[in-house]
Amino acid sequence: MASAQPIVIYPPAEDGGRRVRVDDRFVGMAYGLLDIVEFLRLSGLEDVDDAWVRQSRLIEWRGNGPDNWER
Repeated sequence: MASAQPIVIYPPAEDGGRRVRVDDRFVGMAYGLLDIVEFLRLSGLEDVDDAWVRQSRLIEWRGNGPDNWER
């Protein structure tokens, strides 16, 4: 089933990295909120920061929320 949110952050992998998908494209492996911010900026979202990433309803957090990076 496809996600209603255009941004999906997947559960942490064994190394703590989380895959990041924007629309239908994987944009990278994030190891913290600043990585997600950078991926979103490179994808065209100019005014994002870590607070926006934590609270945005455009993001679906799978597995764990923005404060958990352990498997």
